[in-house]
Amino acid sequence: MGDRHEREGLAFWLVGFTLLVILPLLNVLPAEDSWLRVSDFTLNRFGKFLAFAILALGLDLIWGYTGILSLGHGVFFGLGAYAIGMHLMLAIGTESVYGSELPDFMVWNQVKELPLFWKPFYSFTFAFAAALLVPTLFALVFGFLAFRSRIKGVYFAIITQALALSAWLVFNRNETNLGGTNGLTDFKKMLGFRLSEPGTQRALYVITVLCLGAAYLLCRWIVRSRTGKVLVAIRDSEQRVLFSGYSPANYKLFVFVVSAALAGLAGMLYVPQVGIITPAQIGVLPSLEMVIWVAVGGRGTLIGAIIGAVGVNWARSILTNHFPDLWPFFLGGLFVAVVLLFPDGLVGLGRKLRVGWRGLHKPIAVPEPASKG
Repeated sequence: MGDRHEREGLAFWLVGFTLLVILPLLNVLPAEDSWLRVSDFTLNRFGKFLAFAILALGLDLIWGYTGILSLGHGVFFGLGAYAIGMHLMLAIGTESVYGSELPDFMVWNQVKELPLFWKPFYSFTFAFAAALLVPTLFALVFGFLAFRSRIKGVYFAIITQALALSAWLVFNRNETNLGGTNGLTDFKKMLGFRLSEPGTQRALYVITVLCLGAAYLLCRWIVRSRTGKVLVAIRDSEQRVLFSGYSPANYKLFVFVVSAALAGLAGMLYVPQVGIITPAQIGVLPSLEMVIWVAVGGRGTLIGAIIGAVGVNWARSILTNHFPDLWPFFLGGLFVAVVLLFPDGLVGLGRKLRVGWRGLHKPIAVPEPASKG
């Protein structure tokens, strides 16, 4: 166990150094035509994948370690994304298409005055706090009602899916004044820095890497603590945990809230790097895709959640560029393959291959000949 933790610690610092130092330097130092250069587009795209990895860590906590399948994490991601998106829309000011202080979609919808609930989002501090607190508080209320009612298993998955569908319907309505189906987009600047500038995007990438590292350490601390052991025990046998004197509902609520906060953080980091947030990114289908990221990487392993989120989205980026019609079939086939062929995900598959390789090269003990007489 000690050796494994040492190897994980070494891998964490090596990968962290590569993401935090090597990649940004390769974006700046090599010449434009050098094959070593990491383009602005690639660095920005990687920042988006790492934001998704933060969300996947939280989903792995609730599903992989606690055994609670949530199909509504797109909602928490969207709440964080919309909170910071509203601030970025207001920061556009008169640089909008219509030159109005109001966001363009409000001008289209004949809105004459900024709605009251938008006004606090002029403040970046308020928007930052809202991006973390709104999904957290929403998860606290939703989880309290669900877990106290002893809703679990497939029923919890169904109500979280219904939650995602409801949120999608609400955010699609123009009456909510959140941009309708077009969402929030055309952001110009953040804290006075132009989002179109490579330096701004590079800084956002570095912040995302730091947040991912902090999220990983937080999740690792939780799963290695006594709380983490109780979470795994809930996954394996909730009744046994209940009879041991623990309250499974409190532990499930705790991990659900932490998971939602990480999803909100991911949404907050995603928006300024991608430049858009729409209801299509917070509904049922995105929530299902998030589950597939964790399943492909290997649920119940933090590193698997990161690998799954980055790997699946990287594949999506490539396939949708060359074969856009095939992506849904690929994603579905991938999930079926994971369920049938490698249920422990890529991390579990790698572990089995490693064990098999060691078995092949294990020296065969030759019995000594029996002595005569």
